[in-house]
Parts: sequence; C-alpha cells; structure tokens
Amino acid sequence: MATVTALPSGSRQEHRGFSFWVDRVIQELENVRSSPDADAVHDLRVAIRRCRSVASVMAEVDPHPAWPAMRKISRKLFRGLGALRDAQVMDEWVKKLAPEADPVRTHLQASFESSEPNLRENVLRGAAKFDEKSWKRLERTLRHRSRLVPIGSLAAECLALERFESARELHAKALRTEKSKPWHALRIGLKRFRYTTESLLPEQYAAWSDDLKRLQDMLGEMHDLSVLAEVVKKSDFLETEDSLSLWRETIERERHERMATYRQLTLGKTSLWNTWRSGLPTNGRVEAAALARLRATARAVDPHARRTSQTSRIAVALFDAFKRVDCAPAFSDAAFRRILLAAARLHGVGDAEAGKARQKAARKFLLGLAIPPGWNNEDWELLALAVRYHRGPEPGEKDGPFSKLSAERQSNVRALAGVLRLARALRKRGVATGVGFRAEKSADAVLLRVPGLADDVETASRLAAGKHLLEEYLRMPLIVKAVARPDRVVALTPRQAPEFSFIASD
Repeated sequence: MATVTALPSGSRQEHRGFSFWVDRVIQELENVRSSPDADAVHDLRVAIRRCRSVASVMAEVDPHPAWPAMRKISRKLFRGLGALRDAQVMDEWVKKLAPEADPVRTHLQASFESSEPNLRENVLRGAAKFDEKSWKRLERTLRHRSRLVPIGSLAAECLALERFESARELHAKALRTEKSKPWHALRIGLKRFRYTTESLLPEQYAAWSDDLKRLQDMLGEMHDLSVLAEVVKKSDFLETEDSLSLWRETIERERHERMATYRQLTLGKTSLWNTWRSGLPTNGRVEAAALARLRATARAVDPHARRTSQTSRIAVALFDAFKRVDCAPAFSDAAFRRILLAAARLHGVGDAEAGKARQKAARKFLLGLAIPPGWNNEDWELLALAVRYHRGPEPGEKDGPFSKLSAERQSNVRALAGVLRLARALRKRGVATGVGFRAEKSADAVLLRVPGLADDVETASRLAAGKHLLEEYLRMPLIVKAVARPDRVVALTPRQAPEFSFIASD
C-alpha cells in the first residue's frame, strides 16, 4: 500500500479544489482590471493555470466537450498574462543581477519598460472581453463531472502516477544535458505533476508541497535565466563586448548553481523522486488504480452503465469457468484476464454513437486515450479490438486492423470478443449474474451450465449467434445448457429450531 508522510500533529492542509480556483479566477480578474501590477498578474495567471491543469487531466478520463471549452475560453487571456508576466520577471532579474549604474542593465530595462505598456493594454483588453457568464456556466457543468474522479481515490492516484512517470522521464533526459530545452520540458512536467497532486491527492500534496514548489521554482528560475541569456545575446547594445560577456557569464553561473542544487536534491537514495514514488501505487495496486481510471472513463461515456456492469460480471464469470477446466490457453493467462476485465468495463463506450459505425468509433476513442500505467501498446490494442468486435459483424480475414494481426493475436481477439458476445447474449436472455456458472470439457465439446437461463427457441437462437465467435477460437462446439437455480435453503441450527411445549391431558 502507498505510504504518505504524516503531517505534523495539529496541522491541517486546506484542500483547494477545482471550484475554489474557478471562483478565484473571477476574484483575481477584478484585481487585474483595477490594476495589472506584477502581483495581480501573477495571481490571476496562477488561478487560470490551476483550472487549465485540472481540465487537462480530467479530459484524459472524461471526453466531455466542456473540459476543452474551459481551456479555450481562458487561452487568450492566459497568453496575454504570460507575455506581461515574462516582461515583469525579466525586469526583476536585471535588477537583481547588476547594480543600477550598469549600462547593460539600463539598456535592458529601457527595452522591457518600452514594451510593457502595450503588453499591459493587451491584458486589460483580454480581461474586459473575458466571458464570465460562460466561465460560470462551465463551472456548474464541470463541478459535477469532476466527481467522476473522487478526491484521494484509486483513479486519482492513477492520474497522479501517470503525471509522475512522465515527469520522471523528462527528469532523466534533462540530467543528460545542460541545454535549456530539456530542462524547460522538465519544469512543465513537474508542474503538471504538482497541480494534479494538489487537486486530486491533498493528503500526499500536504506532505510534498514544499519540495515540489521548491523544485518548480528552481526550474522556473533556470528557464528565466535561459530566456534572459537569449535576450542579452540578441541585444543591440552598442557598448563594449566585455560588458555583454560579463552578463552572459553571470547568467550562466546563476543557472548552473540552481542546476547543481537540483541534482543534489534529486539524485541518490534520498532523491525527492523516490519520496514521491513511495506515496503512489506500487506492485499490484498499480493494476487496481489503472482499472479504477478506466471505470471512471466508462462512467463518463457509457449511457447504459448498469447494463454494462451486468454484462461485465457475466463475462468475468465465463472466463473463470473456462479457466477452471483448462478450456484453452487464453483462459490460463492472468494478463489476458486483466485485458478481458478492462474490455468488459469499457465495451459500452460506443453506445452513445448512432448507426453501424459505433464500434469503429469505440475503438478509435479507446486508442485515443492515454495508456494506463502497467499496460503496453500491444495489450491496449488488443483491448480496443475486443471492444470493436464484441457486437455486430464478426472479424474477417480481410477486415481492416484485424487482418494485419498475426494468427496468434487474431485468435486472442476472437477469444476476448467471443466471451463478451456470449456474455451479452446471456444478459439479453435474462441472466443477471455469473454466480453458479460451471464448465465441463470433453474431447468433443465444451459444456457450459448456466443457472436460470430460459430454455426456449428464442434463447437457442440468440445463443447460437452469441457463441459462434468463441467456438471459432475453441475449435469445438460450445454447448450452453440451462439449469435450475438452486433453492435458497437456510439450515436451522439447534438454537434456531422452534421450541414446542407438550401439555399432558388428564
């Protein structure tokens, strides 16, 4: 189980969730309209960035159009704030790096100050045009949809783990060079991890926030210095080259000091990356977290969630029944069962689409999702194809992506999609649970006993179509036999047995 460093006794970390930051944008917007000074610009930009960050991570789980709409409505103002903030930050740096009499400082400050009025005017125009009504309307919609990933849940842990793994890859790339671009990418990756943790895992964030902010600020300063170095390099300052060389050396020294500190904090056994990883899912919990994330997506897009859940339980019961009698190689593979379980949870994602293209749309949608932790591309493609062929025409040898698979993988698709087809057929004929499924295998056929299944012509017709693809995989007939549900008989213990009194008569 994930471990989290405990907070000091008596302390309490306030959780600032999605709604808090949406409301904060409106508050800070008024401050910028009144006076777009450095603090007001920074605070509004931070509030918008938090909202955009939540919208970005939630859009990976929930494809509702309101998430990208929130990012779009704030994009122009956010960029304008960024440009003004960059000029303000550059001005602060030149003041910090050189005395007031330094000619290069004077020249650079004059350049920044000359551009600032236009940038400030642009921000004020953006703030005036910002559509507050649409912003509040989106908040009402998205406040409800954000509950698809409950705070502190396994799905939340999965999303944070994905951000962590992405940022750690960028960390490894940055360490191999001193060039600014990989370090800037690392800064963005770490920022996304920090904001995701802040929004979805407040307990972990309470323990990690100081270190996360420290590293983010450090990487931010390195980026600022890299930008300032480019400004100095392109400067039209006409004094001696020695002055510009001194500035370049000073900037590079400051940047290297921060790089060295970052390395010190993130290398070795005491690395902050190790601390953060220990507070996120490990081992078998990664698989559970990934499945929770997929369930959140299913809830977001499946219009018949209850029906899908029923079919899912039946499909898993079928798989386990076939496994108990060693029916075929696929049913003995734990990784294969994981794919089936996820496919069963997600097989309804195309139901919102109309017409025959719904299953193609489902596959396209699934392949567009971020692959969950612990999965690889091949397994995810197999899942998408199982969902693609769980209903409608069976896959053919010349059928699109199916035809490009090896014979073994085609067989795997038949097995997965076949189980889902049979589960769906059984549900349609009144089977509501997989309890009591029992399989038997002989040299000539596989017999499946299903409690409570109706024994009539309509059922036989439905099951003939529903089991055909699975029979192709098994290469033998699959006989589905209805059996009576066992009566629920409760045995009485001696204490529960009724007591009788016998009265002797005269």
